[in-house]
Amino acid sequence: MSEEYRKFDAVDYIRNEEDVRGLLSAAVDEDPGDGTVIRAALKHVARRQNMSALARDSGLNRGNLYEALSDDGNPTLATLLKVTSALGLRLRLEPAGDGTRGEQPASAEGSQQR
Repeated sequence: MSEEYRKFDAVDYIRNEEDVRGLLSAAVDEDPGDGTVIRAALKHVARRQNMSALARDSGLNRGNLYEALSDDGNPTLATLLKVTSALGLRLRLEPAGDGTRGEQPASAEGSQQR
C-alpha cells in the first residue's frame, strides 16, 4: 500500500473569520519577538483572502505586498497597519504579562525623597 503526502499549507485550514482571528492571536502569542511568526500568519491570511484584492484594499502594490510578507520580508509598521485594516482587523498594543516590564514597583515611602 502506497501512501501519498502533500505539502502542508496553512491556507487550507483558514475557513472563516474565527480561524483568521485564532491564527493571528496564536501568532502574536508564539512570536519570538522579531515578527517572523506574525508576518507568516499574515501572509497565509492574505493568500486566503486574495492577495490582489488585499493589495487594492490596502493601497499597496501587489509585488510590494508579496515582498513585505515573504520569508525574507520586513514590513514597516505602516504596511502592517494598512494590511490589517484592509483585512478588517485592528492592530492593538497591550501590556505584556503583569505590565511592569521587570521594574520594581515604587513603594509609597521610596517615592517621597527628602
